[in-house]
Amino acid sequence: MAAVWLSGLSAFALLAGIAWYLAPLQPNILALQLAFSPRAFAEVIHAWSAADLLRYRAHLPYDYLLLACYGSFGYLLVSRSTLFAAQPAALRNFAMWLLPLAAACDATENAFHWWLTEVPRFDIAWVYGVSAACAAGKWLLLLGFWLAVLYALDRRKD
Repeated sequence: MAAVWLSGLSAFALLAGIAWYLAPLQPNILALQLAFSPRAFAEVIHAWSAADLLRYRAHLPYDYLLLACYGSFGYLLVSRSTLFAAQPAALRNFAMWLLPLAAACDATENAFHWWLTEVPRFDIAWVYGVSAACAAGKWLLLLGFWLAVLYALDRRKD
C-alpha cells in the first residue's frame, strides 16, 4: 500500500505545483491541449508572450513525472488496494489500465507539444488533430477512471 500512497501523493503534489506554475497562462493550457487545428493552436500560442511560451515548455519535463506518477497510481490502486477486490474481474482489469493509458496519451500529447511549440509548423495540419485527440483521450480516460472509482466506492461492502 505504500507504493499506492507514494504514487498518489506524488501525483497530487506535482499536479498542484504544475497548476500553480501554469496558472498565469491565458488562455489556459486546456485551450492549447484541445486545439484541433493549426489555427486554434496558433491563436493560443500567439496570445502568450515569449515568456509564457517558455513557461509552458519548461513545465513539460515535470508533466512527464506527473503522468508517470498518476499512471502508476491508477494501476497500483486497482491492483493492490481492496477498493476493487469485490468487483468483477472485467471491471478491475478495465479500471487498472485507464490511468496508464491516459498517461500514454498524455506523454504523446506532450511530445507533440514540445515539437509544435519549438518552431511554427502550421503546414502539418494532421499533427494538431492527433495531438488534440491524444489530449481528449487523456481527459476521457481520467474521467472514466474516477467514475470507476466512484462506482467501486458505491458498491463496496462495509
